[in-house]
Amino acid sequence: MDVLLWVILGVVFAVAEIFTTTLFLIMFSAGAVAAAAAAALGAPVPLQAGVFVGVSALTIVAVRPSLRRRLDQPGPVRMSTGNMLASSAVVVEQVDAEHGMVRIDGELWQARGLEGSSNYAPGERVRIVDVNDGAVVVWRADVPGMTDQL
Repeated sequence: MDVLLWVILGVVFAVAEIFTTTLFLIMFSAGAVAAAAAAALGAPVPLQAGVFVGVSALTIVAVRPSLRRRLDQPGPVRMSTGNMLASSAVVVEQVDAEHGMVRIDGELWQARGLEGSSNYAPGERVRIVDVNDGAVVVWRADVPGMTDQL
């Protein structure tokens, strides 16, 4: 019976960790699993509690800091926009020199027109001529020498 209680406690801590993502409650989950193992081996309840406290404290002190360091390191951002140049897009919201929205291969992108006086209506095809500040710069689609890639 003690084994089941420790396993349930371990699951509760693990599920709670999913919602907090602090890597703190998962250490108590590890302690509960260790206490469940002690209970399965026939250890008395005070020893099970001691195993729970000891393993929880050990993982908080020894494991958590290295996990936090490893998980907090920013990974490389791999964003290539070079292959977007000269590809086609469809205007979703009217595009002018300052703002708009286009669809590129199923994804929505902020867009601006290349020419200050150009406006592109929804449904119109445009070409991507640049990517600047997280928005694509577009121009009319009938640019000579470019094939349609939509």
